[in-house]
Amino acid sequence: MANPRIAVFCVGNRLHMDDGVGPAVFDAIKENYEVPDNVVLLDVGVMTMDLITYVDRCDVVIAVDAVEETGHPVGTIVRFKPEDMARRGVYTMSLHDMKLSDLFDAAMLVGYEAEGICLGMQVENTDPEYLTQEMTPAVQESLPHLIEALITELKAHGVVLQKKPQ
Repeated sequence: MANPRIAVFCVGNRLHMDDGVGPAVFDAIKENYEVPDNVVLLDVGVMTMDLITYVDRCDVVIAVDAVEETGHPVGTIVRFKPEDMARRGVYTMSLHDMKLSDLFDAAMLVGYEAEGICLGMQVENTDPEYLTQEMTPAVQESLPHLIEALITELKAHGVVLQKKPQ
């Protein structure tokens, strides 16, 4: 598809340690790359039904979030479809009340359709004793790999992010 409309949902709570990987990816992309007009990059915090309009307006929706219970080491990047996480119980993604699969299920009920992709990182700690924006060392070290996974996913859909001049 030429020039697909893409929404990137960077999901997570910056103050809950490793749960902040989605917002950290948002910050890195905004700071270092030119985002073309056909891509909407959003720091969404937590998933809400308000995001359903993006499923209607976009061809592709990519969620970037922390994942747990993958069986992989901390820092491992995983890619899967929304239906793989809830209905099959493969991954726990979006440690919040609503998951991307819930959003897509609701969108299908009203006739909206978009391709959904989830990029997640296996995290270590999303429930720190004190609120902090610090991520655990293994997650911080793997953050460039999650950013690269998003850049690669966008490229697979015909979008090449250009680095901003230094």
